[in-house]
Amino acid sequence: MSAGTQQVILPWAPAPRQLIMAYSVCRGITRTAAKNFYYAFLVLPRRKREALCAVYAFMRRCDDIADDSSLSLPERRQKLDIWLDALHRAQQGQPTDDAILLALTDAQRRYQIPAGLLDELAHGTAMDIEDVESSAQTTSAPGLTIQYKTFEDLRLYCYRVASVVGLVCIHVFGYRDPAAEPLAERCGLAFQLTNIIRDVKEDASMGRIYLPEEDLAKFSLSASELLATPDPARFRPLLALEADRAREFYASGDELIPYVAEDSQPALWVLVTIYRRLLERIAEKQYDVFTAKISLSTWEKLRILGKGFFKRLT
Repeated sequence: MSAGTQQVILPWAPAPRQLIMAYSVCRGITRTAAKNFYYAFLVLPRRKREALCAVYAFMRRCDDIADDSSLSLPERRQKLDIWLDALHRAQQGQPTDDAILLALTDAQRRYQIPAGLLDELAHGTAMDIEDVESSAQTTSAPGLTIQYKTFEDLRLYCYRVASVVGLVCIHVFGYRDPAAEPLAERCGLAFQLTNIIRDVKEDASMGRIYLPEEDLAKFSLSASELLATPDPARFRPLLALEADRAREFYASGDELIPYVAEDSQPALWVLVTIYRRLLERIAEKQYDVFTAKISLSTWEKLRILGKGFFKRLT
């Protein structure tokens, strides 16, 4: 066969019905698992909302693999590698029947999301596995993992699991000025620090302590106290320090809003407002994140959502 008559193999493309079903699956995952993000997504135009649901579903799968206690740490790492390889094959146009990958690769093409950002999300999740393995080899306290020695060490982890999410989001939101990128990164840091403060007890129960070792030492605290019955009063100054850091980063969220496309500004406002209110609720509770998990009520989130819809209309 001559070069002029050789068959050209085109990348596989899903049928429209497949994409509709794939986005529906991602929407269901996000509605069930994303306690705060989903409210902000509701204010977005449909296509942008679907794209971010696909991104969230991908992140959720990564987290579920890293947290799967039925698997050994090497098995979790292997499974995460397999998942990332499946993403790469789908990005190259190879057929896939995984709903999340179908929707994600479509969203990636539609909004020109850099492939490297999606890899960073998976690598950030892998850091949890790697740090637990490293700690198991070096610590004499079983089940105890101080993930990071300094705040700068923690900041790299936060960049991968949260700042990168901010960068993905602004690609979907739409922006032109590159000044939006560092603001999105800092906004992601604010969200992740809020999560770390809120989830101290839950993370400790899984053997993960994200509070930097240098910060614990500053207040004469030991990680082992988190494995017993922590005294909220002893941890209050430390958590207040992390909250002050988060507040500085939240200011970048306010600055970011005018940089994104007008139809996405209300969604970003809802997201920043929900997370900032959550942080202040924790402060109102004197940083007692040990007695009960602190959250905003559905009614409070709906009130914020209502204001977001009003902003979109006006």
